[in-house]
Amino acid sequence: MDQDELREHLTEGSIWIRGLFMLMFAIIYSIAEIVLFAVTLFQFIVRLTTGSLNPRLLDLGYSLSTYVYQIYLYLTFNSEERPYPFNPWPARESEATVTPIQHDHDDDDDEPHLGV
Repeated sequence: MDQDELREHLTEGSIWIRGLFMLMFAIIYSIAEIVLFAVTLFQFIVRLTTGSLNPRLLDLGYSLSTYVYQIYLYLTFNSEERPYPFNPWPARESEATVTPIQHDHDDDDDEPHLGV
């Protein structure tokens, strides 16, 4: 690579704009990571105390996880599509949002099994 080619790459405006977006999404990711941890912890506490899952937390956890994944794709140059707020917030595709945890009483263990 010669100096003219390097200079051309370094002065390309679109990559610097993407760099600014990448910085913004890296900051958003840091915040989303904290919120996702809080949702996870709260869902665990709800499940522990009530024996069931909170459907709203399931939906939030799903959409937030999908959003974080979209950020990862953008940051690693695997996608040119900018995540929210430049595109719609990710949501579940079907109305059946909650798959309840079912206990299989035939097993000897007391571990819950996800219903499919």
